[in-house]
Amino acid sequence: MILKKINKISSNQSLVFVGDKKTKFPKSISDNIVSFFKDFLKGEKETDFLKTPESFYFFVKSSDNNEKLRIAGSDIRTQLPKEVKEISIIGDTEKLIFVAEGLALANYQFLKYFNDADKRGFKLTAINLQEDVEENEIESMNNTLKAVFWARNMVNEPVSFLTATKLSEEIQDLTKDSDLSVEILEKTKIEALKMGGLLAVNKGSVDPPTFTIVEYKPKKPINKKPIVLVGKGVVYDTGGLSLKPTKGSMDSMKCDMGGAACMSGAIYAAALNKLNVHVIALIPATDNRPGGNAYAPGDVITMYDGTTVEVLNTDAEGRMILADALAYSKKYDPELVIDAATLTGAAVVAIGTKASCIMGNASDKVFAQLDKAGNEEHERVVRLPFWDEYYEEVKSKVADLKNLGGPYAGMITAGKFLEHFVKAPYVHIDIAGPAWLDAPENYKGQGGTGVGVRLIYNFLKNYK
Repeated sequence: MILKKINKISSNQSLVFVGDKKTKFPKSISDNIVSFFKDFLKGEKETDFLKTPESFYFFVKSSDNNEKLRIAGSDIRTQLPKEVKEISIIGDTEKLIFVAEGLALANYQFLKYFNDADKRGFKLTAINLQEDVEENEIESMNNTLKAVFWARNMVNEPVSFLTATKLSEEIQDLTKDSDLSVEILEKTKIEALKMGGLLAVNKGSVDPPTFTIVEYKPKKPINKKPIVLVGKGVVYDTGGLSLKPTKGSMDSMKCDMGGAACMSGAIYAAALNKLNVHVIALIPATDNRPGGNAYAPGDVITMYDGTTVEVLNTDAEGRMILADALAYSKKYDPELVIDAATLTGAAVVAIGTKASCIMGNASDKVFAQLDKAGNEEHERVVRLPFWDEYYEEVKSKVADLKNLGGPYAGMITAGKFLEHFVKAPYVHIDIAGPAWLDAPENYKGQGGTGVGVRLIYNFLKNYK
């Protein structure tokens, strides 16, 4: 999918009109089409559709609500015949980019494992924008979309393909067209570093773990110390010996590396768009299975930083691997650490799939910037309390900590567990709700949504 400028607009191509009564269209557009648009503006519909023997025409009212425009773009994809190869969007210069974004995101399909993918696939490969749209805005959108699609692909891939090793290799491939540097730590190095949490979760698997370090550093970044992003990379989660019991609970667990996809995608977008911010991403990765010498409830694990953790539930594995990565972040003396993880069912129960839970000890300014980014991208975040009383619930009677809190506010006690391992200002984002959708939802689609990529990229772009 490519967004690009087009110099010549005619009525015999598929067109989207975005505007209001003040919007002026090229003289090449027929009077009949302009008249239809004016009549459309008088009605209550936000979008409308017209088919002629020559083409398809879509009409979208300008709005100050950019999300409405993205959804309008998604609606266009629903109505557009899949054989159409390109479409042009004209009208309100400041608003049509959001319609294009929604259309492009809705055009994503994961068809890799269909034998008839060619028949199922959308043919749309180009979205043309009128010539007064800024070139850098189009380029930035293309790069961000590329990162989101990569993240969606990773989440949608099954563990039969996407092992921890393969995930690291896919991240390594991102360096081919970007200024990223990638270092992959394999099992022997992870053992030498004594990353006890990552190694413990991996003990039930026949596939080795990996720890991937991704860095983007421009020549003169605005931040003297890096921002470290940490993404949970559990490529498949059975729950381990604490096997997931409920019906359907494992069906979508290939999505449990959504945090890794989010943070890798975000730093990729930052590099493609050449942001002037120094960023490092840390991706601990493994699957969580009950085989072999799997770690067990009652085990006491010594983590990378020497903290001892009593395991009460092997399905609370994400915080075990994240804890090692968060402790490792101290090496970089960061000014801010942010993690993203499909961490708890409690987050889904609390706010559903419409937003991510966010918490931490970073400044109110950081949270305000994340909230603003979330609202702008409609990848919204809900800040939860982070009082020290919650930390009391993860203290163990036989070790420094336990990997499970009490029966309530599990997303917060998990965050307090993780906070223990971070020395810099810290933000924890639980993306368990919006990272995976069982049913299609406008431009977010079905399956992996790539949530968090646009949020974190927007935050980095506007970071001060």
